[in-house]
Amino acid sequence: MGLSFWHIIIVVIVIVLLFGRGKISDLMGDVAKGIKSFKKGMSDDQSQDKKDPKDKDQNSKSNH
Repeated sequence: MGLSFWHIIIVVIVIVLLFGRGKISDLMGDVAKGIKSFKKGMSDDQSQDKKDPKDKDQNSKSNH
């Protein structure tokens, strides 16, 4: 017993009726903004690691 095409359509219709198209599109926009800011943060961290090799050298010298 699996989900048929009609089951999926009914679930989508119920979700749209409960939340409305405006709320769903707002939610998707918020998710997209979150993903973009996460990617930006990850790229900032990587560029900072490449940019500041002196900090790593100082940390390794202080540990010895």
